[in-house]
Order: sequence, then C-alpha cells, then structure tokens
Amino acid sequence: MTTGSDAPSNCGAFFDAPQRRKEFETLDKQIAQPDFWQDQEASQKILTARKRLSEKIEEDDKLAQRLADADAYFELAREGEPVEGELRTELEALRQEVERIETETLLAGENDHLNAIVAIHPGAGGTESQDWAEMLLRMYKRWTERHGFTFTLNDYQSGEEAGLKSATFTVAGDYAYGMLSGETGVHRLVRISPFDQAARRHTSFASVFVSPEIDDTINIEIKPDDLKVETYRSSGKGGQHVNTTDSAVRITHIPTGTVAQCQNERSQHRNREMAMKFLRSRLYELELRKRRETADKLEASKADIDFGSQIRSYVLHPYRLIKDHRTKFEMGDTDRVLDGDIDPFLKAYLLSRRSLVRPG
Repeated sequence: MTTGSDAPSNCGAFFDAPQRRKEFETLDKQIAQPDFWQDQEASQKILTARKRLSEKIEEDDKLAQRLADADAYFELAREGEPVEGELRTELEALRQEVERIETETLLAGENDHLNAIVAIHPGAGGTESQDWAEMLLRMYKRWTERHGFTFTLNDYQSGEEAGLKSATFTVAGDYAYGMLSGETGVHRLVRISPFDQAARRHTSFASVFVSPEIDDTINIEIKPDDLKVETYRSSGKGGQHVNTTDSAVRITHIPTGTVAQCQNERSQHRNREMAMKFLRSRLYELELRKRRETADKLEASKADIDFGSQIRSYVLHPYRLIKDHRTKFEMGDTDRVLDGDIDPFLKAYLLSRRSLVRPG
C-alpha cells in the first residue's frame, strides 16, 4: 500500500490542477476587459468556460482535501493508532472519486459536456428485435438513474406484439453525451427466445444512435423548403389524451433523409418545436461525422450503422457474456449490465479512443 507523502503531488500532476488555475486567471482577465460585452456570443462562451473551470478547480480542492485526510490516517497508523477501518473506508471513497474524475478527463471533446439525445431502432426480425430494442431502452434508463441524470422519453412507437419499433429519449446531465457517444452502433443479442414455443436460440439486432443536444447558439442552417412536415395521431405510451388528436409531428430533412419526430406533448406546436430541436441536433452530428471522416482514417473503428457491424454482443445462451468488439472488454455478469451498469464498457471505449487519437 502506498503511503501518503507523494500522493497529493502525483494526483495533482495527473489532473493538471495548476494548469486549470492558470486558464481560470486568463479568463478572469478577459472578463475584466472594458470591451468584454461587445461580442455577446464570444462573451457567453468565455463565461461558460469559466464556470466549467471553476467547477473543476472546486473538484481539485476537494480531492486534495481527501488526499490530506488519507495522509493523516497513514500518519496515525504509523504511530500505532487503531485506524485501519477508517483508513480502508477513506481509501475506497478516494478510489471511487479518482476513477470518476479520471473518466471525466477522457471527455475533452467539443460537445462531450452536453446532454445526449439517443435513438433506438430494432433490426430485422420482428418481435424478437423489437423486444431487444425495449431491453436496451430499459438498460439506458437504468444507467441514467444510476448517475442521477434526467431521462425524458421524447418519442415511442410500440411494436406489434412486444417491444418497440423506435424510441428517442434525452439524457440530461453533465457529460451525458461524452459518456454515451461510444454507444452508437449495432448491438447484438443471442438468447433462447421467449416468443418461440420450440425454445430455440435466436440472434437479434438493434441500432443505437447518440447525438449531442446542441446549444441554440450553434448555427445550423435549415431551409424551410428542405423540410417535409407531417402530423399524425399519437400512439404508444402517454396520458389519457394522447390518442385523441393529430398532435404528433414528424419532420423529414429531404436533402439528407434525416427524420425527427415527437409525440410526447399534447400540443402540436410543442411537438413540432421539439422535433425541430432533435432534427438540428442530428444534422449537427452528421456534419461532425463528415468532418471526422475527412480528417482522419480512424473511423474504421466506428463503422456505419448497419446490421452487419455490431459493436457489442450480449450472449445469454449457451453461455453468459457481454463483449465489446472494439475494445475487447467483456463481462460475465449479464444481468448487472442489462440493469444499467455499463460504465466499465463506457470507460473502456473512452480509453481506447484516447489511445487512437494520441500522437505517435
């Protein structure tokens, strides 16, 4: 077990707290300039960056205090005091905090701090795949609850017998998009079908697409002539009034074929507003993907979504194992993962993404 004298300095170097403080001071000097508010958009970005840095510095201070507390316990232990239980508790809390902060250090993308909009669609296979898509929806909802994030179901189309035909939801919380961005792709399930009277093994597919909920200040030009707007009667999950009017809205961006829809609100106006928000988000993500594909060749690890390019397999029979095909990370506790504990997979992907973009 490592003793405490070097721990605070090592951890501080890892998280680069001094650099954060320098950046914070630089932003404060910019804010103090007389002409700071002349460019409102630029000023707002600086204030947002300052707020984020302030939160990180406060986090650094708390971590330093926790390290100092651990140091104090080590010193008492060296003097013969019976503090082993308290020390173990403190070190376990410290380990969890460091792991959480380490994960956030991997989220340095331009949009990683934003909320996430997630769409799930079943593959070919009817009821089997639709039920699998429903299982994925539950998994992500449980993950959201574990993190204390806000889950909002924006659109839900029920399957004929079970499961869902499509679902779109928003996960609101710090770094939600950065943490979930690696979930984009095809997810494969192998199990004994609960819908097959012969109890045969089936393979099902469902696709997940994650995009950032972009800020209104980001300019995404959408021409009215490029839009096809349709209204229809809401169906699926909702209150007693959900099916009584043609309040649901589907918007198609004709040049790209991108579709966004919302039926969660009673008001057609509100549904249209939300659908436009989803559309802007997806068009922005499409633009980012184009830029990444042009910029480098690393997109080979992020294959286009089709039902032959699964990123992860969930095997429930004849053995139980969940394996990510990009990172090779795997877990045997399938129930735990399907109940929302997907953090090990998310972190493994973030680590692999960092290694891919690291120079040299």
